[in-house]
Amino acid sequence: MSEAAFLLDVNALVALADKDHIHHGIMAAWFKSRGHRGWAVCAFTEAGFLRIMCRLGLASRPLEEVTEILSRFAQHPGYRYWSITSGWPALTAPFQGRLFGHQQVTDAYLLGLAVKRNGVLVTFDKALSHLAGAEHHHNLLILE
Repeated sequence: MSEAAFLLDVNALVALADKDHIHHGIMAAWFKSRGHRGWAVCAFTEAGFLRIMCRLGLASRPLEEVTEILSRFAQHPGYRYWSITSGWPALTAPFQGRLFGHQQVTDAYLLGLAVKRNGVLVTFDKALSHLAGAEHHHNLLILE
């Protein structure tokens, strides 16, 4: 059986692309050591990446440039795109007892997708360890 792919959350994907991101060094090192083994994005991570990278502010980039970054990512040999083919109830069923608010919606979708695909969600968000619980800790990688 092949090694599970890693699903990057939005912040991990932004950190990988943005050299000025506080976690860029950590993400770049992780990607260099593990990214070739298979990493994935999905509709949520792409949309979040586009939204954050194009936001108004000092680091704002044009939509065309950010779209080109996504296109370059897709050329990487370890790249995978995971379609979300299940709905909220199915993907988040393993975590229902630990969900408590609206700020967990995207996290729960992403973690649920990683569980469904036998993958690992890569994040900097330590709070996700509670959501994953002991039964899904192997589906979560928190970079520090």
